[in-house]
Amino acid sequence: MEMEAATALGSLIAEAGKSIGAGAACMGIGAAGIGLGVLFGNFLSGAIRNPAAADAQFPRLIFGFALTEAMGIFSLVIAFLLLFA
Repeated sequence: MEMEAATALGSLIAEAGKSIGAGAACMGIGAAGIGLGVLFGNFLSGAIRNPAAADAQFPRLIFGFALTEAMGIFSLVIAFLLLFA
C-alpha cells in the first residue's frame, strides 16, 4: 500500500512540475508582446522625428518583428512540449 501511495505522489509531483515549467515558459510569450510594443513604439518615434529615414529603417523593423515573434513562438512550443511530451 505504501508503494502505491509513493508512486501516486511521485506522479502528482511530476505533473505539478510540468505545469509550473509550462507556465514559466509561457512568460516568454508576454515578453515577446512587450518587445513588439517597444520595437514599434521606437520605430514610430524615430519616424516622426525623421520621416525621410523611415523608409530605410522599415526592413530592420520587419526583421526585428520576425525575430521577436519567433522567440514568442519558440517559448509556446517549449510550453507545449513540457505539457504533452
